[in-house]
Amino acid sequence: MSKNIILTNQEIEHKIKRIAYQIYETFVDEEEIVIAGIAANGFIFAQKLALALTTISTLKVSICEVKVDKQNPQLPIHTSLSKEEYKNKGLVLVDDVLNSGTTLIYAVRHFLDVPLKKFKTAVLVDRNHKKYPVKADFKGISLSTSLLEHVQVVFDDNGDDYAFLS
Repeated sequence: MSKNIILTNQEIEHKIKRIAYQIYETFVDEEEIVIAGIAANGFIFAQKLALALTTISTLKVSICEVKVDKQNPQLPIHTSLSKEEYKNKGLVLVDDVLNSGTTLIYAVRHFLDVPLKKFKTAVLVDRNHKKYPVKADFKGISLSTSLLEHVQVVFDDNGDDYAFLS
């Protein structure tokens, strides 16, 4: 299977910076926000967004890892922060790729049990193949692909990040 690069490292960096500015504009009235990343790549993307946010704003940024069983998303979801730690705060739920929306909608449902000041979602790649009525408030790129194609985001330890279509 060949790799068709859809985002280079430099493009991903630009997307992260742009999304960070959009998040800051949305949450400018807040003192503190929580960036909650869905485990694995969504969490890495969330960490990169949090870092970008701290360099451009005075917001206190907390990071939260969200563990969702992607094969059985209805199973209990675990977060690295307790509900008390994100209660009554602004929260951005982050994932790398929005495909069918299953993972994101179950993660959204988890956070709806706690009162939040403002709740938004962010993804690096929006596939436009949603099974559920969920949308990304902030997205790096929208991509119309066939159902047979697969989008993969690689966050490399050496900082050589890229996204490809296979």
